[in-house]
Amino acid sequence: MASHRKSRPVGTRVAGIRTPALATAALTSVALLSQSANAAPADDRPSLEEVEKKVDDLYRQAESATDNYNAAKEKTATQRKQVDTLLDDVARRTEKLNEAREELGSFAAAQYRTGASAPDTATFLLADTPQDYFDQTQLMGRLTNRQKGAVDDYVSEQSATMKKRQEASQSLQTLTETQSDLKTAKATVQKKLADAREMLSELTAQEKARLAAIEKRKQEEAARKAAELAQQQAAAEKAAQETTAPQESTPAATDSSYATKAAKALAFVRVQIGKPYVWGATGPDSYDCSGLTQAAWKAAGVDLPRVTYDQVNAGTTVSLADARPGDLVFFYDDISHVGLYIGNGMMIHAPKPGAYVREESIYYDGESAIHSVVRPA
Repeated sequence: MASHRKSRPVGTRVAGIRTPALATAALTSVALLSQSANAAPADDRPSLEEVEKKVDDLYRQAESATDNYNAAKEKTATQRKQVDTLLDDVARRTEKLNEAREELGSFAAAQYRTGASAPDTATFLLADTPQDYFDQTQLMGRLTNRQKGAVDDYVSEQSATMKKRQEASQSLQTLTETQSDLKTAKATVQKKLADAREMLSELTAQEKARLAAIEKRKQEEAARKAAELAQQQAAAEKAAQETTAPQESTPAATDSSYATKAAKALAFVRVQIGKPYVWGATGPDSYDCSGLTQAAWKAAGVDLPRVTYDQVNAGTTVSLADARPGDLVFFYDDISHVGLYIGNGMMIHAPKPGAYVREESIYYDGESAIHSVVRPA
């Protein structure tokens, strides 16, 4: 006989208590909602790839701002020298003007003692400008040649002194504006670096490890690309040697001259490996990217401009396939980074804040990051 007992509803136990199915469903819904609520903030967080890109962009922007800072700093130094020169000139001219005034005063005193033509020089000294007095030809006619010469000297010196004072005033105003640009550029660099540090500080230890793994893969790919370029360049050089005519001595001489200078630049830059990147630094204890390349080529007797977007125009542009040791490799559309090519697809550069001068593949940030190659001598 079949049982007439009602079957119990299927449920679960919570802390040893059997719960109805409906209650179980409710609890499940609450748990899911709780999980969703807890997961929401995590979903809003950027991925590690996005963090890496954002940090790299901030460092690049900081380098670009550093170039602006370097340019403003260099301009400030030049303008300060100009202002100092103008102020020294004004001081000398003012002294000469005072001497001319004293000479005229001696004439006035002498005329007063003798009672002769006293009003003439006195009128000059009391006139609003020397030209006002000069225009009074009836009075000028009574002056002696010596007095006329003194008046001419005074007028000339006063005109020249006023002109120099105006130039000095304009230069001071320009200097003030440039100093303001310098302050703005410095603040921009500091803000970009602070933002990058803040993003990195928010990563967990596990995320930092994963980020390091991503960076390692990028370096491995960059090394592979560098090896490919080295093979291509070696093949091209071999082919060129086989087809070069013996009588072509002039290019060989030119190549030898460049190689000698490049060797000096490379010898210098290799000694700098391990020194810290510091924005705005030109050595000898630290460098930024353009400060390093400038110092390297200075050691070879070649003066390069201070900033990357000027250095890129300080030589002959060559193709990447024709890059030779000593060439400058520029990066990004805004030409905000530069390294010194050492051959085999490698360079020595001052990478970014927190890093050190090091040898690295020119593909460290991908092939698309390479802007151009310039031979500076």
